[in-house]
Amino acid sequence: METNLVKVLFKNFEDIKQEKNWIEFWNARDLQELLWYSKWENFSKVIEKAKISCQNFWANPNDEFFLTPRKTSSLWWRPKEDYHLSRYACYLIAQNWDPEKQEIAFAQAYFSVQTRKQEIIEQKLIDFERLNARKKLTATEKEFQTLAYERKVDWDWIWRIRSKWDTVLFWWKSTAEMKKKLWVKSWPLADHLPAVTLKAKDLATEVTNHNMKNDNISWETKITQVHIKNNAWVRKFLEDSWIKPEELPAETDLKKIERKKNSKEKKLWKSK
Repeated sequence: METNLVKVLFKNFEDIKQEKNWIEFWNARDLQELLWYSKWENFSKVIEKAKISCQNFWANPNDEFFLTPRKTSSLWWRPKEDYHLSRYACYLIAQNWDPEKQEIAFAQAYFSVQTRKQEIIEQKLIDFERLNARKKLTATEKEFQTLAYERKVDWDWIWRIRSKWDTVLFWWKSTAEMKKKLWVKSWPLADHLPAVTLKAKDLATEVTNHNMKNDNISWETKITQVHIKNNAWVRKFLEDSWIKPEELPAETDLKKIERKKNSKEKKLWKSK
């Protein structure tokens, strides 16, 4: 495709883009013209197909295709049907047309690239949330160990109780069994867990820390009972929200994410 044509098409798609409250969208009837659909009836069928594709990819069509009336100048009392379309919605629509046409091929590339950028940003936010959740869990577990040591609990017990609370949280699957299930080869297991599981583990441990400090709980047997009870309570809360930690897929090793993050920060610092 010629450079000048790319510039023209890029400008055309950017010109019809709208933004409200920092959210960008395209009106379906504007997009209809750029994709060479002469009749709204035909284009609306493509939109319906795109909605089905959206649903098949476990996304909510109502979040991507927002139905809205659009008034005409001649018959202002009879609004035309229109949609506010997200980038992802436009991408799905472009996939339903002939890529041999230059405008369609460009639209597919334009929206796929932008969608990919959005996915990268979303993944970075997920990684950032997991890193923060992991750091918080590490701090809470260190406090747990300190409180346990103050109550004359030995190091071997710490490892035993870790396995027991994982067994409760993961529905009678031990830490080793969860590693095998998730194909995790490196320790610790927590570095491969999603943010929701990390936060669940942190909450149960935080409550146990509170119990030890405020309810004067000591002795190995009593601390074990309290911590298992707290993990069972967190497990029940997750189940009530249709979340089963043992069924969630493993995430990228947080040590790798941390190394990559630190490497980029060093390069950025050197470039200044």
